[in-house]
Amino acid sequence: MFARLALVVRVLSRRRRLERSCEWSRERLQAHQRRCIERLRRFAYERSPFYRRFHAGLVQRPFEELPILTKGTLMENFDDVVTDRAIRLADLDVFLRGSVQSALFRNRYVVLATSGSTGQRGVFVFSGTEWITALALITRPMAWAGVRQNVVRPRRMAMVASTTAWHYSARVSCSLATPLIPSLQIDASEPLETIVARLNDFQPEILAAYPSILRQLAGEALAGRLRIALRSIATSAEVLTDETRQRVVDAWGIRAYDTYGASEYAPIAAECALGRRHLVEDAARIEIVDDCGRPVPAGVPGGRVLLTVFNRYTQPLIRYEISDMLTRGEGQCACGRPFAVIDAIDGRREDVLVFRGLSDTRAPVNVHPHTFHELLEALPAASWQICQTDDGLRISLVGLSAGFDTAAVVSLVRRRLEMLGADPGAIVVERAASLVRGRTGKAALIRRAVPDGESALVR
Repeated sequence: MFARLALVVRVLSRRRRLERSCEWSRERLQAHQRRCIERLRRFAYERSPFYRRFHAGLVQRPFEELPILTKGTLMENFDDVVTDRAIRLADLDVFLRGSVQSALFRNRYVVLATSGSTGQRGVFVFSGTEWITALALITRPMAWAGVRQNVVRPRRMAMVASTTAWHYSARVSCSLATPLIPSLQIDASEPLETIVARLNDFQPEILAAYPSILRQLAGEALAGRLRIALRSIATSAEVLTDETRQRVVDAWGIRAYDTYGASEYAPIAAECALGRRHLVEDAARIEIVDDCGRPVPAGVPGGRVLLTVFNRYTQPLIRYEISDMLTRGEGQCACGRPFAVIDAIDGRREDVLVFRGLSDTRAPVNVHPHTFHELLEALPAASWQICQTDDGLRISLVGLSAGFDTAAVVSLVRRRLEMLGADPGAIVVERAASLVRGRTGKAALIRRAVPDGESALVR
C-alpha cells in the first residue's frame, strides 16, 4: 500500500512540474523542444546501434531532414533500437504472454503492447522514471477538465476499457489504484447489461470509457436503466462524435472530455476547459504531415503524425509514424496554453475505404470515414459498425428502434456513395446485439473483411 501511495505522490509531483509549461510563451516552448531533441539524439547515437545506422550521415543535419520511423521498421530492428543492450524482443514476448498487470520485466521495466489492429503489433518499454512521466502525462487531461480529488471524501471512479494486462489503460489503472480512491475497472467486452449492473452497484461519480461504450451507456441512462450521478466523464481510444457528446449532455447534463493518444505517447492531445484540443507538446515534438512527410498548414488535413518523445531513452522514438489524420487549428486557444490546437481527428488512414469507381475507367474512389459518421450517427440506433467485404458493405446497427425500415439505410448509403462516384456493391443492413470488439475491447466503427472470413479492426 505504502509503495503504491509513494508512486502516486511521485506522479502528482511530476505532473505539477509539467504543468508549469502551460504558462510558457510559444517561443519558450519551441526552445525547450529543440533542447530535448538535441539531448535525445545524442543519447540515441551513443547507445542505439539502430539509430547510428538509420541516421548515418545525418547526425549534424536539421531534425526535419531525419527519416521517418515506421512501426514495421521499429519492430524489425527492436533489439538494436533499445538502449539497454540486455533487452531482447524474444524475451519480452515470453514475458507478455505470462504477464500480470503489476509485473515488471526483470523487476525494472514496464512493458506495453498494442493489439496490432492496423496490421502491425507494437511493443513498448518504459523504465521506472519514464513510466512516472507517462502516468503524469496521462493524468493531465483530468486536471485540465477540472477534476479534483478530495482526500477526505474521494470521488468514486470507474473505467470501462481494456483489462488486458499488456494494454495501456489497464496498466495505468493498476499503477494508480490506491485504497484511498475507490475505483472500479470493467472490461469493455463485457455484456452491456453486466456493465450497467456493475455501475449501478458501484455508483461512480467519475467515468472513463471508450466512446462506443459511452454512447450505449448514455442511452441506458436516458432509458432509466443506468442510474448513476456523474460529475465528470472522459473518453479516449476511439473517435468521440458530436452525436455521442450530445447524448452525454442529454443523459447527465455535463460534457465529455476527450483525450487522444496512443500507446507510444499518451496523451497526444487533450481538451481544455474551453473545449479545444491541445497537442501536448512539452513532452514530445508532434508533427502533422502529408503522405509525403511534408508539414501541412493549419486547416488542411494531414495524412499522418510523427512523434518524437522527449523522455523515452530506453526505447527512443524519433519521428515515429502514427497513421492518424489530424487537422491543425489556427492560432492559440484563449485558455493561454502555448500548445497548438487541432480542429479535427479524422481517424486513421486505414479507415478510408476504397471502392471501385462508377466512371468508365472504374478508377478507385476513396471514401473518408466522415461520410459514414454523417450518414449513420443520426439513425435511431445505440451504435453502428460498418464492415467492407469483397462484394460490398455490411452495416450492423445495435439497438435500432423497432419498426425502423432498414431498407431506408441501404438507400441512404448507396445514394451518398454513388454521389461520390463510388460503386458500393451489395449493401446489407443487420440488427446486431452488440458491436464487434478487438482484443482490447475497442470497437472499430469501420472494419474490413480478411480472407479467412473474419473481420480486421482498422481503428
